[in-house]
Amino acid sequence: MALVPSPCRIASLTTTVPTEAEAQGLARGLVEARLAACVQVEPGLQSHYRWQGRVQADGEVRLTVKTLPAARAAVEAFITRYHPYELPQLLWQELEASSAYGAWVAENVDAAALSAPPAGGPPPSA
Repeated sequence: MALVPSPCRIASLTTTVPTEAEAQGLARGLVEARLAACVQVEPGLQSHYRWQGRVQADGEVRLTVKTLPAARAAVEAFITRYHPYELPQLLWQELEASSAYGAWVAENVDAAALSAPPAGGPPPSA
C-alpha cells in the first residue's frame, strides 16, 4: 500500500454530462487510465442555467471523481478531451480523508499516468 501522509488529502471533482452512457464512459475511462480511484455516477439531475442568453433546463448525470491533488491537470486534460460539453463544469475540492481511504486512493491512482497524455480514442462506453 502506498505511503500517504496524515492527515490524508484527496481531490474530488464534480462534472455533469447529458446522458448516463456518457457518464459511464468517462467514469470507466478515468478508472481504467488510473487517473481516478473511484468515480460515482448519479443520474436524475435537473439543471437550470443560462446559456447563450437563454434560460434552459436539461436532465443531467453528475460524476464525482475521487483522485489525488497531484492528478488535477491530468484529470482535467482527460475530461476536456472526452467531455461532450463545449464548457464542462469542473468543480474541484480538496478533502481530508481517513488514512485508510487516502491510502486506497493513492494506491489506485498511478503516478506514471499523471504525466502521460490522454490515451487515443474515446473512453470506453458503458
